Amino acid sequence: MTFVRVLLVSVALASASPLLPVAAAPAQTATHKVLYLNSASETDLEHLQGIGPVMAKKIIQGRPYKSKDELVRRKIVPVSAYGPIKDHVVAHHTA
Repeated sequence: MTFVRVLLVSVALASASPLLPVAAAPAQTATHKVLYLNSASETDLEHLQGIGPVMAKKIIQGRPYKSKDELVRRKIVPVSAYGPIKDHVVAHHTA
């Protein structure tokens, strides 16, 4: 019974919220930009949250990458900077 109340309240709040209309969610996902670590320009890398000119140069100097988590394993980017960018970068193109 409690689960049903929570579910109903959640649905009611989600449908009544003027801040996040349901139709807007897919459009936000479509604009998600992904950078390829092995080919992105220094300027493109600098646009990532927490990545400045010095870190962008370190990323470029560390190429090539087989996986994006190499940024942390090879100590090119600290964990605190990797968290916000990990969903915005990939190391290789997928076919």
